[in-house]
Amino acid sequence: MTKHAWLLISLLFGIGYMLGAGLIPLGPWHIAVKGGGVAALALYALGRSDARTRPIAWVMALGALGDVLIELNLIAGALAFLAGHGVACWFYWTNRRELVPRKPRVIVPIILGTVVVSDAAAMTAMNLGVGFYGVGLGAMLGCAWISRFRRDRVALGALLFTASDFLLFARMGALSGSPLPGLLVWPLYYGGQVLITLGVVGV
Repeated sequence: MTKHAWLLISLLFGIGYMLGAGLIPLGPWHIAVKGGGVAALALYALGRSDARTRPIAWVMALGALGDVLIELNLIAGALAFLAGHGVACWFYWTNRRELVPRKPRVIVPIILGTVVVSDAAAMTAMNLGVGFYGVGLGAMLGCAWISRFRRDRVALGALLFTASDFLLFARMGALSGSPLPGLLVWPLYYGGQVLITLGVVGV
């Protein structure tokens, strides 16, 4: 296989799911196509990474697991994504731009991301459980911002992921019945995961 084969397979699954999710019958095939996009990204990252950047492959693997589990059980899927956010936080922190961890400019983005995202998530969905998940999501966003990786890829990808989750939260509350989440959740989420992967391991 060429060095870009898993990336191409990921795009095939990810874009295919975006365009044809409604045409795939619910069941194993639907779940396999949905999970295949980010699972292939994990394999791409595994093949392209070195020892320092390899954790991003595990982040993507947990994301793929979340994609699959959320179709079977919402809480199990959320826990898989939350575990991925935890690994991502550790990974970005160990690859942060600032080497002196006590300086405010390093800590502030993480605290702000955590507080703002978790509070906004809870208010958007009117659900405390969502607010708890938002803690991990916000911390991941803040850590991505202070990492040494390109912000126009990794931090932007984390922001798109966050926006995707907010649309999911809004579907439980303010945007209940709106077609907007159905149209935007997957493109934002999958596009964010692609940007994060390419921002860490390159093309």
